[in-house]
Amino acid sequence: MRYREDSEEDRTRARDAVREWRAANPDGTVAEMLAAIGPRFHPDYGPLLRAVLFRTDLRDAKVTTGISIITGPAGASR
Repeated sequence: MRYREDSEEDRTRARDAVREWRAANPDGTVAEMLAAIGPRFHPDYGPLLRAVLFRTDLRDAKVTTGISIITGPAGASR
Protein backbone atom coordinates (compact mmCIF):
# COMPACT_ATOMS: atom_id res chain seq x y z
CA MET A 1 0.00 0.00 0.00
CA ARG A 2 1.38 3.36 -0.96
CA TYR A 3 1.08 6.32 1.38
CA ARG A 4 -0.93 8.31 -1.15
CA GLU A 5 -3.56 5.55 -1.11
CA ASP A 6 -3.84 5.95 2.63
CA SER A 7 -6.29 8.32 4.29
CA GLU A 8 -6.30 10.20 7.57
CA GLU A 9 -9.36 8.17 8.56
CA ASP A 10 -7.35 4.95 8.08
CA ARG A 11 -4.49 6.27 10.21
CA THR A 12 -6.89 7.49 12.92
CA ARG A 13 -8.63 4.11 12.95
CA ALA A 14 -5.25 2.39 13.28
CA ARG A 15 -4.15 4.65 16.16
CA ASP A 16 -7.43 4.06 17.99
CA ALA A 17 -7.27 0.28 17.47
CA VAL A 18 -3.67 0.08 18.71
CA ARG A 19 -4.40 2.22 21.78
CA GLU A 20 -7.44 0.08 22.66
CA TRP A 21 -5.45 -3.12 22.17
CA ARG A 22 -2.56 -1.82 24.31
CA ALA A 23 -4.94 -0.78 27.09
CA ALA A 24 -6.40 -4.29 27.13
CA ASN A 25 -3.00 -6.00 26.70
CA PRO A 26 -0.37 -3.97 28.58
CA ASP A 27 2.22 -6.75 28.31
CA GLY A 28 1.29 -7.87 24.80
CA THR A 29 3.87 -8.24 22.05
CA VAL A 30 3.93 -6.75 18.58
CA ALA A 31 3.18 -10.18 17.10
CA GLU A 32 0.13 -10.56 19.34
CA MET A 33 -1.09 -7.09 18.40
CA LEU A 34 -0.70 -7.79 14.70
CA ALA A 35 -2.54 -11.10 15.03
CA ALA A 36 -5.38 -9.45 16.93
CA ILE A 37 -5.99 -6.27 14.97
CA GLY A 38 -3.99 -6.69 11.76
CA PRO A 39 -6.80 -8.45 9.88
CA ARG A 40 -8.96 -5.32 10.23
CA PHE A 41 -6.53 -3.38 8.02
CA HIS A 42 -4.93 -3.60 4.60
CA PRO A 43 -2.38 -6.45 4.50
CA ASP A 44 0.47 -3.95 4.05
CA TYR A 45 -0.48 -2.00 7.18
CA GLY A 46 1.79 -4.00 9.51
CA PRO A 47 4.63 -1.44 9.55
CA LEU A 48 2.23 1.39 10.37
CA LEU A 49 0.61 -0.61 13.19
CA ARG A 50 4.06 -1.42 14.60
CA ALA A 51 5.02 2.25 14.45
CA VAL A 52 1.82 3.31 16.22
CA LEU A 53 2.45 0.76 18.97
CA PHE A 54 6.03 1.99 19.35
CA ARG A 55 4.88 5.61 19.67
CA THR A 56 2.10 4.64 22.08
CA ASP A 57 4.53 2.74 24.30
CA LEU A 58 7.14 5.50 24.08
CA ARG A 59 4.63 8.16 25.13
CA ASP A 60 3.41 6.03 28.04
CA ALA A 61 7.00 5.47 29.19
CA LYS A 62 7.70 9.20 29.13
CA VAL A 63 4.57 9.97 31.13
CA THR A 64 5.38 7.26 33.69
CA THR A 65 8.94 8.44 34.19
CA GLY A 66 7.95 12.09 34.41
CA ILE A 67 9.76 13.18 31.26
CA SER A 68 7.93 16.12 29.78
CA ILE A 69 6.74 15.74 26.24
CA ILE A 70 5.82 18.26 23.59
CA THR A 71 2.27 18.11 22.33
CA GLY A 72 0.37 20.25 19.92
CA PRO A 73 1.40 21.89 16.67
CA ALA A 74 5.00 22.35 15.64
CA GLY A 75 6.57 25.38 17.23
CA ALA A 76 4.34 25.30 20.31
CA SER A 77 6.14 26.23 23.49
CA ARG A 78 7.01 23.56 26.02
